[in-house]
Amino acid sequence: MKTIQTILLTLFVTASVFAQRPDREKIKALKIAHITEQLDLTKSEAQKFWPVYNANEDAKMKLREQSVNKRNIKNTDELTESEAKSLLLDMEKIEKQKVALQSKLLKDLLEILPAKKIIKLYQAERSFKQKMFEEYKKRHSKNRSNKK
Repeated sequence: MKTIQTILLTLFVTASVFAQRPDREKIKALKIAHITEQLDLTKSEAQKFWPVYNANEDAKMKLREQSVNKRNIKNTDELTESEAKSLLLDMEKIEKQKVALQSKLLKDLLEILPAKKIIKLYQAERSFKQKMFEEYKKRHSKNRSNKK
């Protein structure tokens, strides 16, 4: 019964998101639904898990944006050697922040969830990315077929 409720809730949320928000929000909703289904969190676990997970996702997004902004500052051919070195050091700093963020997430999640569910989370994230990639390939190949 719990699984049926979760699936119905997921479908409702997904449908409403598709009708109202940009693609990024749609993907986020689909990811939440996928993770929810895969982890089968108790109500107590979910109440503690989602704020921690969402805060981590927001922080990762900010780091991704910083990384992209750093790389898009100038054309590589126009960089001086010292600018290139500074850019590399900044990029390394961002990568270290990503690793620290992942370590903090694991530490925080171990206080909320059993280790097996954390492993399921990593698997769910990986399988979601794979599904998104497959969907992208499918849509991209359809677009190529339609242009010919």
